[in-house]
Amino acid sequence: MKKIAFGLSTLAISVAAATAHAGEVEVLHWWTSGGEAASINVLKGLMEEEGHTWKDFAVAGGGGESAMTVLKSRAIAGNPPASAQIKGPTIQEWGDLGFLTNLDAVAKQGDWDVVLPQVVSDVMKYDGHYVAAPVNVHRVNWMWANPEVFKKAGVGIPTTWEQFLEVAPKIKAAGFTPLAHGGQAWQDATLFEAIALAKGPQFYSAAFVGLDEQTLRSADMVDVFSTFKKMRDYVDAGFSGRDWNVATSMVINGDAAMQIMGDWAKGEFTAAGKKAGVDYVCYPAPGTSESFTFNIDSLAMFQVDGADAQKAQQDLARLILEPEFQETFNLNKGSIPARLNMPRDKFDSCAHSSMDAFLASSTTGGLVPSMAHGMAVNSMVQGAIYDVVTNYFNDDAMTAEQAVDKLARAVKASM
Repeated sequence: MKKIAFGLSTLAISVAAATAHAGEVEVLHWWTSGGEAASINVLKGLMEEEGHTWKDFAVAGGGGESAMTVLKSRAIAGNPPASAQIKGPTIQEWGDLGFLTNLDAVAKQGDWDVVLPQVVSDVMKYDGHYVAAPVNVHRVNWMWANPEVFKKAGVGIPTTWEQFLEVAPKIKAAGFTPLAHGGQAWQDATLFEAIALAKGPQFYSAAFVGLDEQTLRSADMVDVFSTFKKMRDYVDAGFSGRDWNVATSMVINGDAAMQIMGDWAKGEFTAAGKKAGVDYVCYPAPGTSESFTFNIDSLAMFQVDGADAQKAQQDLARLILEPEFQETFNLNKGSIPARLNMPRDKFDSCAHSSMDAFLASSTTGGLVPSMAHGMAVNSMVQGAIYDVVTNYFNDDAMTAEQAVDKLARAVKASM
């Protein structure tokens, strides 16, 4: 296969500028829930205002596994979309295969190296060149809570996992589900990494970024698995296979007290007309107030033929980083802008808290990539961790010590 044609982009822009024809851009993504759909429609509208045609290719599935399967089949067939929702180390994998196109001309025009934090811009580059555009920064280690449920149960909102295990039985006794959860591998991993993060960002990074075998086999990791298994007592019987946004609706509707989920959950509260600090509250996941697990959504650009299609693709990349889209998308999505120095006045208290935590953790070492959401490790290692974590959660007979051994072995085998 061809490597990235870095001269192609500049040529495409100059040719397209001369012809000024509108093009079509096909976008593969998995933004399909209420808040997410509203967010991506903003970008579609901006592209149509530029005169381009937006071909939506939405593949449902909160973790993106189904979308990635479709993308691989399209790419193998020699017909990838113009743009696809890809993130983290997966961007590097597609770059290695030679599928991605160069966005340096757009990035230079938009001062991306200036307006993006380095932790964000680094992820968007392959071999030192921009190949993807970030739409946002998600904080993954959030806990969403319904204060009315806590009031009815007569307990406070926990700030540590020890407190969680104290209040959860009382919430359950009051007739509510303590923890809204969907039994899907990526959701299990989201909960698991939040519990691991409570051991501190150094432990988390050693385990899920450095893949250090000693850390993976440590007593702390046994404790993480043990706490994780205890969560099974506090989810409802119907959790298996439930989509994340359905679990969020349990908190919105007052059926459940809490959910551990990234800030895309806030988009569901917003879509339901709920107000932060009134109808729901957001706290860092127990024990993680000094840390920030990040998940950056981005659209990577694939090589396409034809000046019109290339112009549409470059315009898409440009629009993603412009303040109008960054603000509107993130207000709908629940995340915070990838672009620095955006006005904050339209964002709610949860977003302000996330923005503050992002900046603070970036200077203290508490800013770490989410393993569960494809930012820390490649897809092979992530899949191996997923398998161990979700199998343990659903196997009453497996001990925490056995899970730790399986984890260390699985990670080593997939490296």
